[in-house]
Amino acid sequence: MSHSEWSIADAKSKLSEVLNRAEQKAQIITRRDRQYVVINGDQYRRLTGNVLSLKDLILNGPSLEDVDLERDPSPGREFDL
Repeated sequence: MSHSEWSIADAKSKLSEVLNRAEQKAQIITRRDRQYVVINGDQYRRLTGNVLSLKDLILNGPSLEDVDLERDPSPGREFDL
C-alpha cells in the first residue's frame, strides 16, 4: 500500500507497518465511512500543546491577587423598552 489510507482490516493485520509509517506521515484508517488518524506522539503533543483542564487552570493558573473583583454598585444605565 503506497498511500496513507488503510481499511480497518488492513490496519489490524499490518498494525506494525501502520505505526512505522506514522513516524513519517499521518496514516488514515477508515471504518464505516469514518476516518481516524494515526500520528506519532511528538506530532500529537505539538498539535495539542500544553492544554490545561479548566480545573487545573483555576487551581494552578495565574494569581488574581492584584485584580479588582469588586462589583460596581451603580444601578446601570436607563433604556426604553
